[in-house]
Amino acid sequence: MTRHDGGTAIDVTNATNATNATDAANAGSALPGLSATQISARLDRFPASPTVWRIVALLSLGFFFELYDLLFSGYIAPGIIRSGILSATTPGLFGASGVAGFIAALFAGLFIGTIACGFLADKFGRRAIFTYALLWYAVANTIMAFQTTALGLNAWRFISGLGIGVELITIGSYLTEFAPRHMRGRAFAVCQAVGFTAVPIVAFLSYLLVPLAPFSLDGWRWVVLIGSSGAVFIWWFRRNLPESPRWLAGKNRLQEADRIVAMLEARIAAGRGQPLPPLQGTPSVPIARAKGRQAQFADMWRPPYRRRTLMLIVFHVFQTISFFGFANWVPTLLIRQGITVTSSLLYTTLIGIAAPIGPLLGYLVADRFERKHVIVCMAAVNIVCGLAFSHIGAPAGIVALGICLTLSGNIISFTYHAYQQELYPTDIRARAVGFVYSWSRFSAIFSSFVIAYVLGRFGVTGVFVFISSAMLAVMAAIGTMGPRTRGIALEEI
Repeated sequence: MTRHDGGTAIDVTNATNATNATDAANAGSALPGLSATQISARLDRFPASPTVWRIVALLSLGFFFELYDLLFSGYIAPGIIRSGILSATTPGLFGASGVAGFIAALFAGLFIGTIACGFLADKFGRRAIFTYALLWYAVANTIMAFQTTALGLNAWRFISGLGIGVELITIGSYLTEFAPRHMRGRAFAVCQAVGFTAVPIVAFLSYLLVPLAPFSLDGWRWVVLIGSSGAVFIWWFRRNLPESPRWLAGKNRLQEADRIVAMLEARIAAGRGQPLPPLQGTPSVPIARAKGRQAQFADMWRPPYRRRTLMLIVFHVFQTISFFGFANWVPTLLIRQGITVTSSLLYTTLIGIAAPIGPLLGYLVADRFERKHVIVCMAAVNIVCGLAFSHIGAPAGIVALGICLTLSGNIISFTYHAYQQELYPTDIRARAVGFVYSWSRFSAIFSSFVIAYVLGRFGVTGVFVFISSAMLAVMAAIGTMGPRTRGIALEEI
């Protein structure tokens, strides 16, 4: 199928021979001795064109549905409590009948999905796993919406978490491998901005629906079912997204990779009205490939990746405490401060509006400053605003500080999603990021129970002291161990 740059479909099924297509586009890309490093260099010379941004937009839409399903826990929690299925706290530290158990079930699924299934995208391709993981968690959440017991609710939340965990890793790898090096940060910023529009949407829907029971169905169930509508878009996603050329090249499927890159080059050249600039050289060969063998799990424990792996494990253990500690618990924390359920959901809706603004602000600095420096600075802002939030009672102060926490947290989020994907070679990117990212899920399983315990013993102030301590650990890990990545080719990082 042939489309001009203004079209919407990116279907490579009937693409012509790579070299002929490239010559026809006068892009000057079909070099002799086709190789994986040449494919990478050709991708990195893409300008920030509508063709590239269209792929980013499609992945961003998938990320929207993922974040909707990932983050609705805190917003629907008051409704589940009102329905009598869960309680706000439990007598024991690890009680499964409370909100903490519901949140922990999600993160248990995310943990297993990322640590045990992250390799799927490396084995079967970014495109296939992106599609089927979305279908998996959409169906699981639909079933969860009709559960009436804590056991059923938690079990299906765990199952949906498996798919969400795999999807998150896949989207990150997909986006990293398509975005040219000069716009990787901005691509992640846009992806996260689109994705985080799910926050005000799920917050507003919860505000409207959770206190009610339309058609005799609890409002929180409607919020879950609306999120499951992402399944409707699955085959549309699949038709419009090509496979990652870098992944294909890594599997020695060079002709397929060349065909996709040539098609994209032709569209970009047609849209620009001029050929792409000539290649300026090719990046060095990744370590695993230079040894002439298949990449292995052990590769992430060899220099220079070992230090990065340890850094990211520490980072993820502690960043989750802050990010999800606020996102999943803020409605409950406000209620514990004496604010009604309706007012709590209204405040969180106003705070949630800021969620996509964080990455949009980050877009302005994404490729201008080192990612590690952005993470450290925003962690410091998070500490200051979090401690102040725990002592504020006025509505304006709650909303203002909540917005600051949301902005800083989401800037950290889009920055580290880009950063961690850059630190590993294509051969092991999904499984390595899946492994280190799984520690954030492991941390979230237990931190939910700890936050519930701290809330019961020390109140809202105690919760934010706990969260701030975690942010100090984040600053130390990234600040002292993180390498620089800005503007460097993936293969050279």
